[in-house]
Amino acid sequence: NEARKLNHQEVVEEDKRLKLPPNWEAKKARLEWELKVEEKKKECAARGEDYERVKLLEISAEDAERWERRKKRKNPDLGFSDYAAAQLRKYQRLTRQIKPDLEQYEKLKEQYGEALYPTSDSLLHGTHVPSKEGVDRMVADLEKQIEKREKYSRRRPYNDDADIDYINERNAKFNKKAERFYGKYTAEIKQNLERGTAV
Repeated sequence: NEARKLNHQEVVEEDKRLKLPPNWEAKKARLEWELKVEEKKKECAARGEDYERVKLLEISAEDAERWERRKKRKNPDLGFSDYAAAQLRKYQRLTRQIKPDLEQYEKLKEQYGEALYPTSDSLLHGTHVPSKEGVDRMVADLEKQIEKREKYSRRRPYNDDADIDYINERNAKFNKKAERFYGKYTAEIKQNLERGTAV
């Protein structure tokens, strides 16, 4: 009977474990860690200490160096993955560069009142005239973008030693493409033609 009871308890516990989500252990550990952090923060606040400084005192120099190396290794520029990601990166970079003019904003708020924040019923279209400084800032930014874009496309250097097997630029591109795809198959025939031993 005792063995049956113990067996039944084990079955019930195993059933409970199986019904839990797969990442339950990790979630539980995370929650316990967060509770410990909260307790430490409260202790530090009670003693009048800064929690961040206390936390840094507990970290060894080796761990700190490892984290710094890992941070440096992470490349923030992931390159081009798709147009949406590129557009988001561009948007974030531009919004970081914006320095709001709060005085101008307050003037506009006084001038337009509630109309400054348009709703679906607002008829403000065409009433806004941008300031000269704003237009100059936009023009400078566009010129900077154009200048940067010009650096992207570089002309490939011309090789004087290469054989001339083309009659114009378009033909040269075609020959390069043909060489890329069929060069390994036609190499022997080309050599025979050059030596004069072609059949």
